[in-house]
Amino acid sequence: MQLGYNEIMIVSKYFKGIKDFINLEIGVKRFQGNMERFHFNPIPLNRYSRKLFPNIETFHIYNKKDEVFKDGRIFKYVIWYKVSYSKYLEEKEEMNECKNIEYTKEDRKKYGNTIPIEVTLLGINCFYRCNDIQSIEIPTNVSKIGNSCFEDCSSLQTINIPTSISKIGNECFYECPSLTSINIPTSVIAIGDGCFLQCESLTSINIPSSITSFGYGCFKYCSSLTTINIPINVSKIGKGCFEGCKSLTSINIPTSITEIGKGCFNKCSSLTTINIEDVKYISEERIFMNEPVLISIEIPKNLKTINGKSIEKKDINEFIIPSTITEIGYECFRECSLLKSINIPTSVSKIGDWCFYECTSLTTINIPTSVIEIGDGCFKWCYSLTTINIPTSVSKIGKHCFYGCSSLRTINIPSSITLFGKGCFYHCGCQEGLKKNETIPEYCFEESFYED
Repeated sequence: MQLGYNEIMIVSKYFKGIKDFINLEIGVKRFQGNMERFHFNPIPLNRYSRKLFPNIETFHIYNKKDEVFKDGRIFKYVIWYKVSYSKYLEEKEEMNECKNIEYTKEDRKKYGNTIPIEVTLLGINCFYRCNDIQSIEIPTNVSKIGNSCFEDCSSLQTINIPTSISKIGNECFYECPSLTSINIPTSVIAIGDGCFLQCESLTSINIPSSITSFGYGCFKYCSSLTTINIPINVSKIGKGCFEGCKSLTSINIPTSITEIGKGCFNKCSSLTTINIEDVKYISEERIFMNEPVLISIEIPKNLKTINGKSIEKKDINEFIIPSTITEIGYECFRECSLLKSINIPTSVSKIGDWCFYECTSLTTINIPTSVIEIGDGCFKWCYSLTTINIPTSVSKIGKHCFYGCSSLRTINIPSSITLFGKGCFYHCGCQEGLKKNETIPEYCFEESFYED
């Protein structure tokens, strides 16, 4: 198939710069005069390139800093960069065309709360603290809702988001206390940070499958939100996303999720069930904090390290560690005061520092032969722990490891252990029996201050 004059004009409309047009005419003789056939400029022009497009009648202004020519042969201007609605009306009087019309806060104050049909995007703070609107209709030409657009609209109850919208900006509906429900169309691909932050009356929200991520604090302090569906295309839940959603009782996290941000479920006081299947990364900071009724959680099967700060201070009485875990991290189960027992799989080689610190209900624990190191303060103040079996694979017991385990009556010390940390058996229930073991240094039974 051979390209003709019409076809090459269509193709050349997508050229990036003047060199592409020049090279076409130099390289292919039969396409000489291609630029002369254009009645509009397909690219921004300067004084030199303007001469190469002699027959332009409609001049397109792509960027605000583009050079504009008014040489008598141009009858109309098409503006592609963003202009306010007020500017659009001025250009309209001159018979010019604007492609991206923003309804700004100043426009709204001047022309009212009804959004004109010509508008293509709603600007930052456009309806900020507009407390007299209860509902609003967004025209189908609008493709984007700007940051904080409806922030603190205290009376806003319902809003129609058309299928033309592709993005909802940061804090768009922040502090809209009367908003009860919202339907997001499948055209939307991004919901900004804090988008529904403190929408206290929001009970339900429909999230389309087009959404791929939830931003930081997206539903933070939506205290009436009882349920939410997370589409299978979502890969990331931002930090603090559901923080303070105290009415949220359960949530299903699909296999598409690869990252959960810190504090994601902080203060979700009614959350009793959470299903996590294949999360690859849990933030180094806490995901759960101060949720006293969270009973059980299963760690993702493909997670390689459990980072303790994600579950610190939980009233968890059951914890299932999958066989893919290779290390239980620093402070992982610290102060899990209801945890009574736990099974460590044979894939684990290291139990980190302060891992079970102050797990005051922990009575038994199984340490597999795969473990080679038990960290500092690992079982410190686990005063309900009665028995523990240390396998021959372990070569080191960290400082303060069993410090204050006053109920510990049975513990075996294999000959494989060559390093004992200071105070590791201080105030331990089996202290007197262990003192008979000559391989254990005296400093293991002495009170000491912990030093890194």
